[in-house]
Amino acid sequence: MSEALPHLLPFAKMEGCQNDYVVVDGRLALPDDLAALARRACARRAGVGADGLLVVGPSERAAMRMRMFNVDGSEAEMCGNGLRCAVRFAIEEGLLVSEVASEETFPISVETGAGVLGAAVHARGAIWDVALDMGPPSFAPSTIPTTLAGPEVLDTALVLGDASVRVTSLAMGNPHTIVFVEDVATAPVTTLGPRIETHEAFPARTNVAFVEVASRTRLVQRTWERGCGETLACGTGACAAAVAAMRLGHCDAEVVVSLRGGDLRVAWQPGEPVRMRGPARRVFDGQLELGEG
Repeated sequence: MSEALPHLLPFAKMEGCQNDYVVVDGRLALPDDLAALARRACARRAGVGADGLLVVGPSERAAMRMRMFNVDGSEAEMCGNGLRCAVRFAIEEGLLVSEVASEETFPISVETGAGVLGAAVHARGAIWDVALDMGPPSFAPSTIPTTLAGPEVLDTALVLGDASVRVTSLAMGNPHTIVFVEDVATAPVTTLGPRIETHEAFPARTNVAFVEVASRTRLVQRTWERGCGETLACGTGACAAAVAAMRLGHCDAEVVVSLRGGDLRVAWQPGEPVRMRGPARRVFDGQLELGEG
């Protein structure tokens, strides 16, 4: 990289349903090794502390682009809570201009690793309300990806040593596996989650959602995120859980997904894109020391 690195890198700390991110402007001179930057910035004790690093910048395919790096430095294809934060950051930093949109339109196009998605800002103030067109889900095993047999992975047995667990897997821009439980508060998230994440049936690993069906219109979820561990929320995971519950007949076509960090609203009809809506908040701004330029 020809341009010298800045000694201090400006960043914004943002959160959506308490999924928190270090967000940086992709128009700045950034380190070549963004994975290392993510590991450093996201460290809870040695860095800023976050569930991920978002790099927000211009796009040749859309109004803006978002890249998301997990705590371990791996790059995720998509991140729903992060995308809402990225849209707010882009508007506040002058990367794009957007007016408050109607419920039916998604005027902001965003390039992600899962393709170009749509977003709309519905409210402003300390907490912005952002709606996302998340694109359609995919149940085809090759798109998740998974080696589990069948045209779709719906309520399928996943063998774990001498035991098995019933799972439903789908792609929501990134891989998700849902386990329905009677009581999410006592679900074995931190023990079963990593075993499913790294199971040989998921060659790219998988996010794991533990979901309790509270009613026809409300799901309660805890999430083990690929490359992060248990987080307080997961936007794509909430969408995947809602779609899985709808496909299995557990809930209606519009639901509230209650996560530990807050609620997200998800709606879906077969053959249509998934729509998700929730908050995005800017917590504080700061500068991250990168060393001598």
